[in-house]
Amino acid sequence: MIAHRVRPLLAAALLALAGCSGDGGIEGTGTGTAGTTSAPTVTAPASTSAAAPTTTASAQHLLPGMPAPLSGTDVYAATRELDPTVLGHLPRVYVPNSESHTITVIDPATFRVVDSYPSGGIEPQHVVPSYDLQTLYANNDLPIGGGSLLPIDPRTGEPGTPIPVRDPYNMYFTPDGRYALVVAEADRSLDFYDPHTWQLSHAIAVPDCGGVNHMDFTADGRTALVSCEFSGRMAVVDIAGMRLVRMIDLPQGRSGKPQDVKLSPDGRTFYVADMIANGVYVFDAATFENTAFVPTGHGAHGLYVTRDSRAMLITNRHAGSISVWDFAAGGLVRTWQLPGGGSPDMGNLSADGRVFWVSGRHHGEVYAIDVVEWKLLARIPVGRGAHGLTVWPQPGRYSTGHTGVMR
Repeated sequence: MIAHRVRPLLAAALLALAGCSGDGGIEGTGTGTAGTTSAPTVTAPASTSAAAPTTTASAQHLLPGMPAPLSGTDVYAATRELDPTVLGHLPRVYVPNSESHTITVIDPATFRVVDSYPSGGIEPQHVVPSYDLQTLYANNDLPIGGGSLLPIDPRTGEPGTPIPVRDPYNMYFTPDGRYALVVAEADRSLDFYDPHTWQLSHAIAVPDCGGVNHMDFTADGRTALVSCEFSGRMAVVDIAGMRLVRMIDLPQGRSGKPQDVKLSPDGRTFYVADMIANGVYVFDAATFENTAFVPTGHGAHGLYVTRDSRAMLITNRHAGSISVWDFAAGGLVRTWQLPGGGSPDMGNLSADGRVFWVSGRHHGEVYAIDVVEWKLLARIPVGRGAHGLTVWPQPGRYSTGHTGVMR
């Protein structure tokens, strides 16, 4: 069923997005859209258009074993259609409830909760798709030496037997698929596991990266930019060499609270949301220099590139709003207020790119938001501390982790 409906729905969604503004980006402010406000003032760099020539490495410079990108100008070019291996998977939204220690399962077609089960551990934080797209893992973040991964079969939605893993606050996969990269937050370590045997192969200590939690990879897969939530810093990690390269202090200082990290479609720029600075820092992806700051809203948190690679959704958790960054315009084009308030945190887009599913961290709920017409479709009660939900299946060839960062 999904195989037959994703492409036409995706095409319709992208057409609607493209038609919203003269430059092909998402519409800015407008009339008749609940909760729309003017975009805040932006201090931003020059445009980072997805159509601009990229300076990323050519195929011979890729991390060995990493699939060659489909496009030299868009690292997300493969996220337009579902891989054949996921066509039999159930359409579901999986929500980890970190305070209830449960996983809530939602049918996205009906907006109804269809299942709920124990997470198999304490403090589930994110539900992470595996590199090969065949398993989902709920990260149970029991700190200081403990923790587990709860495997979930996406064909049935059923959980399996928990896998012991040290302190998995978050998890990513190296772009070559060789390692599961567990973010051991409390232990201040990035742990490289064999994703089949779950044996620890290597660990990178990051003692000066308090609250290590989110990351993204350069276009060539060789380097990662990692956020340090409790120390107002960023870490640059050599993935190929498995070593810490450098630490970067944010302009806000140690009081900053960097969260999600996302690479621009053209591979030139990293964006880093900061909950204390209330906006997004901009980094050059070649030099890792901080080049700009974009105010978005109170509690800036999650970053999500749209299916057409033209825009990025930014969740402002404390403000209860979603901001939209247009890559071609090089600026914000919309800030949308969640009707009735809320605490939008982490989530992902539907396979067709039309519905943004996001957890309400402090409200024990999930929001389904139509990002073409900009309206709230559903507000669904789940467990306490709803956090890093994933929508499945997702378009793309492979997953680099988190809540479904696909390439």
